[in-house]
Order: sequence, then structure tokens, then C-alpha cells
Amino acid sequence: MTPSSRQTWRMGASVHLVVDANVLVAELLRVRGLELLTNDSLSLFTTSQVVSETNHELRRRLDLLLRRGRVLPEEAAIILADAERLITTTLSVASQADYLDYLVGAARRMLRDRDDVPSMALALALDCGVWTNDQDFFGCGVPVWSTDVLLRHLDYLQEEGSSDGIYG
Repeated sequence: MTPSSRQTWRMGASVHLVVDANVLVAELLRVRGLELLTNDSLSLFTTSQVVSETNHELRRRLDLLLRRGRVLPEEAAIILADAERLITTTLSVASQADYLDYLVGAARRMLRDRDDVPSMALALALDCGVWTNDQDFFGCGVPVWSTDVLLRHLDYLQEEGSSDGIYG
């Protein structure tokens, strides 16, 4: 994203991250995740490809939970609606134009999973880290935050009452 479009960064957020689909799918299905995704200390970004992949995977997993009898159809519909609402209200979805100039460099870094190239390009464009539990991002030259590490960091910020952070 261009510097002028950084106004979409959440005011007061001290951690700015690009979110990968694996994290979104996992956290949108958890109460903890819903709280985490709306944390005021986070400013979260993603690509339209990640949103599409997340929606597809959420539907697939909810269908599996329905077939196994773990959720009722009404519950699944509520979970999906809540997830879609959170995606649109808590994430800044970048257009390809925002990270187009970084795609070649990102492709050189993402050797295992080419589907991750747009997320890497966005992280490079924004000069921020990636929140993922996907090992493919490790060693690619940008900070990678696992969910566990991010939770610990947010706990630390809350304990310290600190608004000083990184990537801000």
C-alpha cells in the first residue's frame, strides 16, 4: 500500500500485520480468536485471495462440523455470518495494485507455496510482519508471528499499559 493509504491502520494499534488464511480460519472458529481479531492493539491487513480462501475453508469446515453433528445448522449460519462480518470490519483488504511492485521480490522469497506470494508482497509493501502458523513464511526475510507469540506479546502490552510497539 502506498504511504497515503496507511490511514487504514487502526488508530492506536501498535502491531501491524498481514494475516494469512490459516490463522483466519482457525481464529474465526474460536471465541478466543474473535476477541483476538478485534484487539485494539492490532491493525490487520490481507489480500482478496486470502479472504476468498478463508471463506471457502470456513464453509468446508462448518459443513464437516454439521455432518458430524457438532453444530446445528442455525449455529453454523451464525458462525459464518459473524466470520464474514469480522472479516469486513476488522481487516483492511488490499487490492493487487497496493502490492503489485513487490510481487517479483515476494515470489523469490516464497519457494514452497506460490499461493502465499500475494501475502508476502503485501507484507513487503507495508513493511510489516505476517501473522501465520504456516512454516512456509519462516526465513523469508520478514517478521513472522505465530498465534501463540502474538498472544503473549498482546498480554505483555496489556500488562505494561504500553502503546509503544513495533511496526507502528
